[in-house]
Amino acid sequence: MSATPHPRGPLKVLLIEDNRDARTTMRMLLSMGHGHVVHEAEDGESGVRSALELRPDVALVDLGLPDINGHEVARRIRAELDPGSIMLIAITGYGSEEDRRLARDAGFDLHLVKPVDSAALLRILEGVGRDDTLGT
Repeated sequence: MSATPHPRGPLKVLLIEDNRDARTTMRMLLSMGHGHVVHEAEDGESGVRSALELRPDVALVDLGLPDINGHEVARRIRAELDPGSIMLIAITGYGSEEDRRLARDAGFDLHLVKPVDSAALLRILEGVGRDDTLGT
């Protein structure tokens, strides 16, 4: 698979996911397939630390983490970083309106339901850095 470059260059992506297979698959899609630089965390606490240290363009956050849940991860990141400095995307198996509201209230920009549509995710990432990103 040949890499398709991001319009403004590779993004720095933080993937916070406790499932090793899901992390590996997502990392391969984003890095080998599209040239993004992917950093990984397997729990919420290390994910928050990584976000504050790395300052990624995007964080993909599983909501069902083993220590603190993804909502708390988002709240902690938002409390420390400027809102426009990072796009937070919730990744979850739950997609009701209440689940979406809870994600929004926690500070997520977007809410994607597993299994994540890789083409939709790549379209979202293509918009990072443009003014109309959240309209995707």
